[in-house]
Amino acid sequence: MALAGAPVPRPTMLQRSPAVSHAPGAVRTGQAGTGHRRRSLRTKRAFDLVFSLLVVALLLSWVVPLVALVVKLTSRGPVFFRQLRTGKDGQPFYCYKFRSMRAHNASPGTQATAGDARITRVGAFLRKTSLDELPQFLNVLRGEMSVVGPRPHMLQHTDEYARVVPGFMQRHAVTPGITGLAQVRGYRGETKAVSAMAKRVRFDVWYINHGSLGLDVKIVTLTVRQAVLGHPNAR
Repeated sequence: MALAGAPVPRPTMLQRSPAVSHAPGAVRTGQAGTGHRRRSLRTKRAFDLVFSLLVVALLLSWVVPLVALVVKLTSRGPVFFRQLRTGKDGQPFYCYKFRSMRAHNASPGTQATAGDARITRVGAFLRKTSLDELPQFLNVLRGEMSVVGPRPHMLQHTDEYARVVPGFMQRHAVTPGITGLAQVRGYRGETKAVSAMAKRVRFDVWYINHGSLGLDVKIVTLTVRQAVLGHPNAR
């Protein structure tokens, strides 16, 4: 599915991974953030604020009480789950989600997998539709996240991937996002192979170098579509 109407990679690049000028898996150093410098960061922040306020007013105002009630009635534990993630410039922050796992089994350093026994029935639905991510709009309002950007990872995963994936830390040149180019192209959820993470990094760095407000709108549109239809990689 091409992201037409905005400065996006060629179809082959979107279907596989953006091309780089160095060895496979490597990304160009010193380039992270050039795309964001070309456009106004204030415009991106304004989009984040306006979009997030609309989501809070039109969606979270009734979804939060509804989800909170269902979560509390179907499993013991808090409604919300927070976890330290790596943010811009490598600074840690607490990322918020609706709790989708049994509270006593929610190991903070273990990523969810297909058929994970820790996930509740309600949690499986929340994850499949990405509704569990909605509290992160509060992170956006606080300036810790953007609507679109590289997804933030758990701190221990950041350390692990930084050692084995070339250019991984370039993802932290910008504010992390609720959704991103890599996610709408299928690189979301559990990542078992280093090669898959390397491809995700290529999409993230391409976005950092070439992102635009128009592309953000396209990515959000695709994200909503995938949330409605469901995504095979949702965990």
